[in-house]
Amino acid sequence: MEKPQADSKIEEEHLLNFVVNSLDEELAIDLGEDVKVTTETLYEVLAGASAGGTSINHVCETTDDSPHANTVRGHLTDQFELDSVEEVGDMLLQRDTLETLPDRPVEVCADLHLDPYYGDEDETEALYSSQAKRGTTTFHAYATLYVRVRNKRYTLAVRQLVAGDTTSDVLAEFLELLDGLDLGVKAVYLDRGFYNSTCLKLLYAHNYAYAMPIIKWGETIQQELNTGWSREIEHDLAGEVTFPVFIDCVYQQGRYDEHGVARHGYAADAPFIDTPQDAREHYSKRFGIESSYRLAKQSPAFTSSQDAGLRLVMFVVSLLLQNSWRYSIGGTWRRPAAGGAASGDGRSRSSVRWCCEQLGQPLASGGLSQRINHLTTGSSGSCPPLRTAVVSDNAAASAANRRRRRLRAIETHRLCHLES
Repeated sequence: MEKPQADSKIEEEHLLNFVVNSLDEELAIDLGEDVKVTTETLYEVLAGASAGGTSINHVCETTDDSPHANTVRGHLTDQFELDSVEEVGDMLLQRDTLETLPDRPVEVCADLHLDPYYGDEDETEALYSSQAKRGTTTFHAYATLYVRVRNKRYTLAVRQLVAGDTTSDVLAEFLELLDGLDLGVKAVYLDRGFYNSTCLKLLYAHNYAYAMPIIKWGETIQQELNTGWSREIEHDLAGEVTFPVFIDCVYQQGRYDEHGVARHGYAADAPFIDTPQDAREHYSKRFGIESSYRLAKQSPAFTSSQDAGLRLVMFVVSLLLQNSWRYSIGGTWRRPAAGGAASGDGRSRSSVRWCCEQLGQPLASGGLSQRINHLTTGSSGSCPPLRTAVVSDNAAASAANRRRRRLRAIETHRLCHLES
């Protein structure tokens, strides 16, 4: 006879059910009348596909008693508004993560995730244009805000960028969010996609220490990065903002001469960054043991859907699974083994396998253990946030303006498509 599992321990099935039930309670799906499939079943398919790094088709074909893949996609398509998904996603991402963070200041990072799109631009409404990458200039684009604690990434917020959005719009929302959290911030590390004068001015306006790689815009900075040795300079970007740039020179490929020098520039203004080497070493912490970008690419379910809301939900599901895994057990993400993993109530999920160094080790937070056990036993009731952001009027206005621009861009896109 098996021993009953201790309340202070969880396994992979608990994490999956925790995420599924959290979404089921907070993000409703309108299924209509006389529909046999449930919202919980639909989210189980999405969670299983994300945990296995596979597709909805694969999960439905290899899972017992699963609805047909077309049924799942039919009920999930055109169900989700981007703003609603972002709001619910932020709440779920922050709810338990904030409780587990240390009392000391933490490092905050922001990333851009560009998923290349190769189809007809008239066939989807939520595309973002950027510099050419992997043979296209059109992307499904997401921005994530996360904190780094002991080389682990905990995502706090996610935004989808569409036509008309800018990285400065997103950064403004992220910084307002940080201002409203009971959270000490040591520094903000940014993706190079945020390198522009507006983002730099926002960082100074909010008084955050920062570091980010620069882009070779203009002859002046190109010349600085092509000659000389490690040094600090003052750089004027577009005549709008002046800031320190640390140029770090390192030898590469075993060549210890001018031809073997690689020069990297970092825009950085922080009390603990005094030299180019400091800038390089501190910014490299942004990648650490794990990479948010690499893991985000590894865990979402595969899809060819052009529905922006559904794609964003799948992205949020993957981030929730990653967060839950890190703050509950602190294990490592590994690709699932071939085959299926048995589910606790007679069902089975294909390619769903969460592994860590010590499955079932005690949780760091007893409160989180109780919440996970509560949600995985089928109990009803909402889960109130433990610590929530106090959103300022400026943040609300910024988000409202962004929503209005997004709606105008989508409406313009539709009209152009109809006229053509």
